[in-house]
Formats: sequence, structure tokens, C-alpha cells
Amino acid sequence: MVADSRNRDAQNLLRDLPGLPGIYRMVDDGGTVIYVGKAGNLKKRVTSYYGRGGASAKTRSMVSQIHHIEVTVTRNETEALLLENNLIKELRPRYNVLLRDDKSYPYIYLSAGEDYPRLSFHRGARRSRGRYFGPYPNAGAVRDTLNLLQKLFRVRQCEDSFFRNRSRPCLQYQIKRCSAPCVGRIGVDEYRRDVRHAMMFLDGKNREGINELATQMDAAAEQLAYERAAAIRDQIAQLRRLQETQYVSGDHGDIDVVSCVTDNGVGCIEVFFIRAGRNLGNKTFFPRHPAEMHRREILAAFLPQYYLGREIPPEILVDPKPDDMTVIAEALAGTRGGPVRIRQSLRGRGAEWLKMASENATQNLRRHLASKANIAQRLLALQDVLGTEERPQRLECFDISHTGGESPVASCVVFDENGPLKSDYRRFNIENVAPGDDYAAIEQAVTRRYLRLKKGEGKLPDVLLIDGGKGQVRKALQALEELQLSELTVIGVAKGAARRPGEEVLHVSTAPAPITLAPDSVALHLIQQIRDEAHRFALAGHRQQRGKRRSRSSLEGIPGIGPARRRLLLRQFGGLQGVARAGIDELSGLEGINRQLAQRIYDTFHNDDP
Repeated sequence: MVADSRNRDAQNLLRDLPGLPGIYRMVDDGGTVIYVGKAGNLKKRVTSYYGRGGASAKTRSMVSQIHHIEVTVTRNETEALLLENNLIKELRPRYNVLLRDDKSYPYIYLSAGEDYPRLSFHRGARRSRGRYFGPYPNAGAVRDTLNLLQKLFRVRQCEDSFFRNRSRPCLQYQIKRCSAPCVGRIGVDEYRRDVRHAMMFLDGKNREGINELATQMDAAAEQLAYERAAAIRDQIAQLRRLQETQYVSGDHGDIDVVSCVTDNGVGCIEVFFIRAGRNLGNKTFFPRHPAEMHRREILAAFLPQYYLGREIPPEILVDPKPDDMTVIAEALAGTRGGPVRIRQSLRGRGAEWLKMASENATQNLRRHLASKANIAQRLLALQDVLGTEERPQRLECFDISHTGGESPVASCVVFDENGPLKSDYRRFNIENVAPGDDYAAIEQAVTRRYLRLKKGEGKLPDVLLIDGGKGQVRKALQALEELQLSELTVIGVAKGAARRPGEEVLHVSTAPAPITLAPDSVALHLIQQIRDEAHRFALAGHRQQRGKRRSRSSLEGIPGIGPARRRLLLRQFGGLQGVARAGIDELSGLEGINRQLAQRIYDTFHNDDP
């Protein structure tokens, strides 16, 4: 249903709206949705925007831009919340709270169906057989936990291809981080006990694990196996120390602790992850939102955007209480397939954790605001260097990475007044240029990037940085001229004679001569930061492409190895190095690979052997 406000007054527009639950989309003159909202009663909710007095400046500004309002009726308010969440993620309206989050949280994975299961870091779809523990707030928290598990239980974490091809224990066994199941230094039953204890730890069942270890310690002492008894005693002591420092709610409980604070029109949300009673760490978010929005509103918009589509705990502690808390809980419960309790705890352990989350959010917001002020200062300094009338709002930087001309990759990174804008980063695999021709590579990357923008796929920058000198700047300007974008300011960032940081020479397209800034110039610091980020992003892309190309080329040259067999080999042996280490018998044991083909594969990787 569409209510048109251009040809009728607001009263007629509101009269046509139904008094039913649903969502409404406010659309401006250009047909762009500027706000999406939900309501238990569409007529009452939309009418409130046109009430006299009391409206914030943000609301008045938004209402003044409305051309028409589109509404969709739903069966209930919970269904409206789900639809609102999907539309916000799809349309990203200017006046809604917008969360930037990749949703891909890491887990610890324990494999299944093996005599000696493996613990490993996992990110992505959870399709393989086995147990997944988490989610963890970041990769560092997973690695810390895996390192701790190695010390406590010595369960293997090596790749399967590495595990199957050992003839002697590796370094992890020597430093007492693995029990060397690869060479039979531990039996299957004893290894499974270690795996069970590791699972108890990850499940938060430390009491049961300690009791079981204590029984084993007593049995070892009775058998006069004093070294083993001492090792178990040390395990128990470590587990007790961890229990004292890490466990926050006994030996149970999956809870998220969420706090929102605001300052100077900027909001910060802190989320702590409690799994099986253990604090796994925290993550900080700075959602985009209108400056005048209250903490309750920000949190109410954050919760469905964050949780719908990912693992939801049964309990979420919040501060403050969000608007529409009951509706949000019902929507999350429907997605989880079980009850979800959202509450604000004012006393006891929950209040302590909310206080800690709030303190973390406050500190992170202060650092964020200081960083924003620092970036603003740097942008003003860059404006002075360039002599422009307005402060640059958006900067893009290109870099080329290759190894002797192999697998060239161009990066384009984007910065705005908030710092790196990673959602707008792009990479380009450079094709059909002479190896090592950085000039042609820059020209191709700039052309491909801004051809897309000319088609309306993004925003043009105010300043374009190129990691290079006059030659690269000239090629970039030629590409921009072809695209009729010659108004862009282009800066080539060339290393000085000694190639040391702080001695960069800037080749500015609008300046008659190269510019050298003082080493302590904040404008130079901004340019260095963006240039280094472009270099990092290009190098990472180049290494990926080079690895893929080398993996393909080694196997593609073997007669009888097509795409399917190449995938089979890489999957079964865990990559190209595993294939290279495999013997003829192992290779011929795979389905579809006879002994003659296995010999050819083996010879490809060992043709230099004496």
C-alpha cells in the first residue's frame, strides 16, 4: 500500500493508514527509502510523526523529506520486527540504526569419526561431523583457548595430512603440548580420556572433570606410577586456578551481556560472551545512527540486527532496557527455537557484569571519539596541504603487489572521517599486462574501479592516492580522463631517496612541483596510514592468488589430473604440501587414481631427488 503525501495533506495521508501491525517505509523525492519502522498499530505510529510539538530535530528533518509512505501489514508485531530487520539490512536507510558486522564468528571444532580426534580453529558454515564450541568474540580468544587446551590435555591440533605422514614426534611433543598419537606414543583409550576432559572444560563441566582426574591420580599413585600422578596433580591445580579466575556463574550458563553508552551523538555497544559459565571475551560495536537517538532506541535496533541470523543464547543481560523488549524476545525465541530471556539486572552477579560491560563501552567510546578527532585534525591538515576549499571527506588509495610480475593484484582501500571503510575495499586481479608493468596495472585498476562508480555502484572520492611516483600518477590521470573524471585530485606517494618513512615525496596533480612534508606532519601521517593499509591489503590478495595459481599449476601439468581429481587430492591431503609428501601407495589408495597415475603425481614433486 502506498500513501502519497505530495498531492494530499498529511491528514489525508494518515486517514488511509490501517490500524494494524506492520512496517512502514518513508520514501523521499528520489525514491530512496530513508527510514523503515515497525508498529503494532500503523495508523497511531505514523500519526505520531506529524504531532504538534515535542518532535526532535532529527524527526522534523526526516518528515520534511518524505514524499510518500509505503506500508506492509503483517499478522503481528513480532512478524513486523523480523520484516523490519530484513529491510534495514537490505536497504540501509539513512535514518535507521545500521550495524556493521561480518557475522562470521570463530569456533573451536572437535572432529568426529577418528581414533585420534583433532581440535582446531573454525570459521564459517558448520557442516562437518563433530562438536563446535563457541562462538568466540574474535580469533585471538580462540587461539588463546586452544593454546590453553594444549597445555592441559595435549590433544592434537595438527592438520590431518601432517598427522598421517609422521614417522617421529614433532616439536609439540617435545615441549609437552601433544601426546604424539601420530606415532603411537599414546593409546586410543587414554587419548579419548584426554579428549573427554577437553570437552568437559569447553562445556564448563570443570567439577566433573576435576573429580575424574582426582580418581585417576589416586589410581596412578596406588600403582606407584608417581610421574603420571604428579602430572595429573598439576592438571588439577591448573584447572582450579582457571575456575577461580574465569568462571563467573558456577559451572553453567550461556549468557550475553550487552551495554550501550552514548556521547556527543555517537553510540557504543559492548557485548560480553559467557558460554558454559566461562567468559570468552567481548566485542565492541559503533553502529551508525542519528545523533539524537536515545540509548534505549539504539539498543532496540541493535538486538534484532545482531542476533537474527546467528547463534542466540537463552539469556541476554542488557543496560538500558530497550524499547519493545518483549517483542524482541519473542522474535529471538522464534528464531532460536526456545525461550530467550532479555532482562536488566540491578543486583547480584548480573549487575556486576553489566557494570563491567558499561565501563568497557565507556572507555572504548572515549578512544573512538579521540580517534575520530585525530582523523578530523589530519583531514584538515591535508586540506591545507592541497589548498582546497572543503575538507576531504573520502579518500581512496591504490597499490600493486606481485612477485617478479607473478599474480599481480591491485588493492583499493577507502578512508572517510571515521577511518577505514572496509566494506568499500576492493581488489582487482590484473590481467593482460606485461609482468612487472606497474604503470599499466595502475591504469587498469583505476579504470575498472571508477568505471563501476560511473555506473552508480558507489561514491567518488575527494582525493585519490597512488603508491608510486610521477609515472603512476600520469597513468591514473589518463584513466580518469577517459572516464571524464578529471576533477579528482590525484596524489602519488613516492618513497624518498633513502626510502625511509617520513621522507616521502608527494606528486600532487594540482601542484606545479613535488611536495615534501615534515616528518611530524599530521597530514603526512594520514597519507602514510592509508598507503600502508593499501599495501597490506594488496599483499594479502597477491599471496592468495599466488598460492592458488601455484597449487593449480603443479597439478594441472600432470596428464590425467582434471579439476575433480585435483580437488580430491587437495582435500584428502590438506593442500599441495600434503600431496607433495604423500607416497605412491597413499596416492593410489584414492578412488579414481591408479598406480600409474600415482607414480606420475609422485614424480612431479620428486623429480629432483637423487
